[in-house]
Amino acid sequence: MDSALSSIDFFRQMHAHYEQLIVRFKGRTMLLDAVLQLAWRCFDTNVTTQCQGLPELDCHKGCATCCTLRVTATAPEVFMLARFIQAVAPGLAQHGINLRDQVAKANGATCGHGEHERVALRQRCPFIAQGTCVIYQVRPLACRGLASYDRKACAQAASGKIDQIPYSEPHMRVRSLVQNALQSAMRDGGLPWANYELNQALLMALDDDTLEARWLAGEDVLHLAQVNEVDEAEMAATFDELKRVLS
Repeated sequence: MDSALSSIDFFRQMHAHYEQLIVRFKGRTMLLDAVLQLAWRCFDTNVTTQCQGLPELDCHKGCATCCTLRVTATAPEVFMLARFIQAVAPGLAQHGINLRDQVAKANGATCGHGEHERVALRQRCPFIAQGTCVIYQVRPLACRGLASYDRKACAQAASGKIDQIPYSEPHMRVRSLVQNALQSAMRDGGLPWANYELNQALLMALDDDTLEARWLAGEDVLHLAQVNEVDEAEMAATFDELKRVLS
């Protein structure tokens, strides 16, 4: 999305690209790789463009202040992360790290809590080790879309001293467009397209290796972890209206 491209145009282009990939790879494990590589690449490229001329971010490696927030993710993100955890598990086990158990522990503390309750719990993300995100390369769009211009403000907000944080609006906007276009295309392609609470959905995927194939076949296997704060029917109507305008 260059500076001259509107949000609606960007949504249209992303939706079309996702749609082509879903038609091409539907039912195949390659679908996850295809749609997420597109999502991550377009997010990075367009955030860079949109942030030109804006102040530098104050986020840095080792800062995990915002990693107590609730994270939601689409099914492709959940299953890609489950794959990653399974792949790195043997190596991490040599260092006494069991990510599956850490996810289970975090989920036990946070399952069923809304956004504000999660902030109050200050439960650290199970993927933070010595201030570093161990899943950084496959982190969800929700994490990629949260960036701050003032890490001191983040720390004050985490401790309850302030309510507002100077987040990067381009990061949040591009994340929303990239993710919503993916959800809309999955819906049109007959795939479950909801948002899910990451810890709960990921634990389900790690404990049942049949879920990815069943999701690829169109079954909403993660429905127990679905986040319902935004009405699904309302989202579907918005997607339909966008497609009507675009047509």
